[in-house]
Amino acid sequence: MSCSFRGPTERSQPGVPMVAPTPRLPRPLPPRIYRLGHLDTLVQVPGRVLPIHQASRGVYERLPKPLVLPATPASAEEEETFDFAAEERQRLRTAGKTVRRSGNTLWLYPSKAKPLQLRNNPAENPDTNVGYEYLSSLPAIHQWLVAVHLYEGGYFMLVDQRTGRRTRVWSPPAIAPDGRHFVCGNSDVLARYEPSGLQLWSVEGSTLRLLWERQTEWGCTQPRWLDNKTILFEQDFFDNGDVDTRVVRLTVVP
Repeated sequence: MSCSFRGPTERSQPGVPMVAPTPRLPRPLPPRIYRLGHLDTLVQVPGRVLPIHQASRGVYERLPKPLVLPATPASAEEEETFDFAAEERQRLRTAGKTVRRSGNTLWLYPSKAKPLQLRNNPAENPDTNVGYEYLSSLPAIHQWLVAVHLYEGGYFMLVDQRTGRRTRVWSPPAIAPDGRHFVCGNSDVLARYEPSGLQLWSVEGSTLRLLWERQTEWGCTQPRWLDNKTILFEQDFFDNGDVDTRVVRLTVVP
């Protein structure tokens, strides 16, 4: 993104000779990706325009990484032989007594509610086919993270470790250092099968509240918190027939 500042026009003053301005060399043009104006603001948040700024990849790489998901198949051929059950069994070994699997049922044991059963249904009917995969515990916000697999596609779900309340989110959350907010970013700018964009959530006790979500032309990959108000993330966008990426900064909390 390029910008310029135009100050007041210079005027001659009585008794002060005008000095011819020194010729300026032409400014080098910024890389093309930084001249794509539609990537530089998030304008749909009510009452606010959120500017997106170029950020340093070096700073981004030094920030704490969000939850790293287990490896997933890179193709349909790999998915046919990928052992999801074995991957989940490995994670369940460190989950403690509050999470377990019995056959097709994933059991979660909230501290203040009845046990929760999430039962897989490997039916051929696309409308009823569903599978639940335990991914991780998120103690900073007292949630379990579960992947929900549908006949085609799927989504992520948070389950409160106290109440058992379920919340659908776009991606594994990146949690602010103070634990009061988290963001979920998603990127599918090439296939456009899933929404690309960003969600901002607040954490108020056992209540997760969606403050806003915006689907965008660009994708948000691996957001990381710079402080309790600002995130850095990889902004993916489709340009000139291919997907390109830049690191940007966005203040999401006023």
